[in-house]
Amino acid sequence: MCLIAIAWQARSDLPLVVAANRDEWRDRPAKPAHWWPERPELFAGRDLQAGGTWMGITRTGRFAAVTNFRDPSDKRATARSRGTLVTAFLVGNETPARFLSNLSASASEYNGFNLIVGDATSLLYFGSRDGQPRALDPGVHAISNHLMDEPWPKVVAARLGMDQALEERDPSGPLFKLLSDGSLPSDEDLPDTGVGVAWERRLGSALITGEDYGTRASTVFTLADKGGISFEERTRDASGEVTGTVRERFVVEAVTA
Repeated sequence: MCLIAIAWQARSDLPLVVAANRDEWRDRPAKPAHWWPERPELFAGRDLQAGGTWMGITRTGRFAAVTNFRDPSDKRATARSRGTLVTAFLVGNETPARFLSNLSASASEYNGFNLIVGDATSLLYFGSRDGQPRALDPGVHAISNHLMDEPWPKVVAARLGMDQALEERDPSGPLFKLLSDGSLPSDEDLPDTGVGVAWERRLGSALITGEDYGTRASTVFTLADKGGISFEERTRDASGEVTGTVRERFVVEAVTA
């Protein structure tokens, strides 16, 4: 993912709400969200090049998502795929805190990343540039390709949009509107991550269009207080138009020993 807005314990009936855009090169093969045949407890899209995923959930309520940390000066072709971090947590049985504690020792094997992992009771964040896992405070957070809640224009807009969406009985509609926003900030508000001003402009909006690179999918996911999960993923073409939709609803299963 390249933009994730999260509401964690910000509303009593919806303890977790996530809205996210996956931005990626368009020639990188991927499969939309589905139940994985070899891992029937896992619902996620799939990166068909490296085998991992960018975001997923499980029948027992485990959740994980990853974004890249944008730094072209520190990018290694030999690094391990960051999408495998998401899969490893989702198919494992470690607590979020234990998983991230163990990850600290091997984080350098990956290019820069931000990883969010959680279950029904906790939600944690690990940024490879921070090097230490931390629990997310209750409230609204957002992240793109830098640190959690870094005030990039689209991160600030995502937090504001999530706050406003939570005022609606069903926040999904406003959140998809947020994820479809292609408006660009002014040049003076753009970050400088080393990719040049032309790319900073192009990457400055929530919705990124283009034939070579852009928003491939938009997803809204909610976990209700009674354990009901609602997941909707909308696949997008180069112009940003929705070309396919996947919807899934289920109730979290109790974890058995």
